[in-house]
Amino acid sequence: MRKYLAIDYDFCTGCHTCEIACQQEHGLEPDQFGIELTQIGPDQITDRYWQFEFVPIPTDRCDRCTMRQAEGKPPSCVQHCQAGCIYYGTLEELGPRIDKKKVAIFS
Repeated sequence: MRKYLAIDYDFCTGCHTCEIACQQEHGLEPDQFGIELTQIGPDQITDRYWQFEFVPIPTDRCDRCTMRQAEGKPPSCVQHCQAGCIYYGTLEELGPRIDKKKVAIFS
């Protein structure tokens, strides 16, 4: 059964832990990413208030940690996400977690 990576952007804190965990798991260089946080903003909301966000997006290097999965482990980004907002599973497994949320699903 096909499994997907789902990211709940409402709870992502932009901590970059998923990036670092992925780089270490796959031995990637500092400028290479399996999952990369993309900065959105800064957007000026008022004279004194600015907002910006980081959005994790899997890249072409992301293989959903096939070696870890073969050992029964979740992808590295899922295991190490400090906000607990990256999920992995079948659509049936992810359904209850993502129902009515702002979530991106990656195959």
